[in-house]
Amino acid sequence: MEKWSLMTITVLLALTVRWTVSLGSYSGAGKPPMYGDYEAQRHWQEITYNLPIRQWYFNTSDNDLLYWGLDYPPLTAYHSFVCAYIAKLINPDWIALHTSRGYESQPHKLFMRTTVFVADLLVYIPAVILYCFSLKETSTKKKVSSALCILLYPGLILIDHGHFQYPCNAVNLGFALWGVLYLSYDWDLLASVAFCLALNYKQMELYHSLPFFCYLLGKCFKKGLKGKGLVLVTKIAGTVVVSFALCWLPFCTDMEQIMQVLRRLFPIDRGLFEDKVANLWCSLSVLIKIKNIVSPQTQLKLSFAVTFLSLLPTCIKLTVQPSLRGFKFALVSCALSFFLFSFQVHEKSILLVSIPVCLIINEIPFMATWFLLVSTFSMLPLLLKDGLLLAYAVTTLAFLAACLTSFSILEKTSAEDLQLKPFSLSLKGYVSWFKSFPKMVRSLFLLSITLMGVLSAMSAAVPPPHRLPDLFPVSVSVISCLHFLLFLVYFNIVILWDSKNSRSQKKIS
Repeated sequence: MEKWSLMTITVLLALTVRWTVSLGSYSGAGKPPMYGDYEAQRHWQEITYNLPIRQWYFNTSDNDLLYWGLDYPPLTAYHSFVCAYIAKLINPDWIALHTSRGYESQPHKLFMRTTVFVADLLVYIPAVILYCFSLKETSTKKKVSSALCILLYPGLILIDHGHFQYPCNAVNLGFALWGVLYLSYDWDLLASVAFCLALNYKQMELYHSLPFFCYLLGKCFKKGLKGKGLVLVTKIAGTVVVSFALCWLPFCTDMEQIMQVLRRLFPIDRGLFEDKVANLWCSLSVLIKIKNIVSPQTQLKLSFAVTFLSLLPTCIKLTVQPSLRGFKFALVSCALSFFLFSFQVHEKSILLVSIPVCLIINEIPFMATWFLLVSTFSMLPLLLKDGLLLAYAVTTLAFLAACLTSFSILEKTSAEDLQLKPFSLSLKGYVSWFKSFPKMVRSLFLLSITLMGVLSAMSAAVPPPHRLPDLFPVSVSVISCLHFLLFLVYFNIVILWDSKNSRSQKKIS
């Protein structure tokens, strides 16, 4: 009874923070002609309600794709249609074809904010609570602490409820989290359905696709592909096909419909990256203008090759030694590789790495907290543009305080606490400074926090030099990218040297 009371208080606190953040400004408010992500979602409601399904993804006189054309999978479009149906009942002017462009009012803002709030409450928050309750060999206090820190993660709150990005990250990430939860109970078919829903809500869930695929394939191999394994792989394949067929059914009238949707989902002509994203290509462009010297097709091939090579060790390990623990770490590593090296990355895509990191916050609280702070900091230029400085500062400090109180993270810096014991043993006799490792890590963490704090303050208060107008956004992206590269090395070391995987995968077989 006590744990439910504590969890209820945690959820109420998380909801209060979300609603408070949503009371502020939002992306593109009062900034014609394109406005921002808020207007994009309103426009998708306008399009999905007023036009037949066959026109949703096509450029027509009633659907100008250059003005926030729909570029997400079918489930996002269906979500927009449901919201539009409710909006029509409240005020038809909100979604009137053509005349509602740029519509802004307090009642409409309340409605739009509520749609995000409800999606969070129905999909994401229950998944977090049930996931934390499912953690094995974990005390009630630690389960509640994990839920509190996950639900207070500032990056997701600021983007979904402050910046107002649609489709809601909480929906696709929530579905993916349901998939992880189902896998923890060996409900592989339900997990497949949940991940198919995530992927059909937001195509960026491809960041998580390989860990799901490799883990399930590894389970099938362990069961034997001539026996139970073959039955399982057949069931999973059938489940995936049926799930996709149901999601895409209205668009399967002809091949041109399907191809047009795919063209909208994967617009290669947009380039290697957008804005000041904290990945390798954007950071390198400070020194080498990759976009100017390499053709778009070559950029695509280069990013694919680097991404594939960085994913390969983790995916092989997970397929050969499938374990739930290895799967969760693989979600982090693979998503981070996609973010750092893949094609057409947005700064908000770091959320696809951050939520898997949240799932292991009870195992490596120090490194998880550090990563989640950096991930929020990496989106600072976007948050400042939307007037979310105060919300950024308060939610970040609240999250840090929650992690310090719940996990005493500064005391969890030994090689064993950071899951580096097997790696340190392999270096024994070669690296003498490993004895002072905890002190070094704490010092680096404090230096990192200080640097992010100073740069945040300067970005908000100090005007940049006239000759270098992008000095602060570029500094944020480069510093964040360096952090992420080091985190990628760290997570891969944990995965590849993890002896627990070999023990736990025996349970699967």
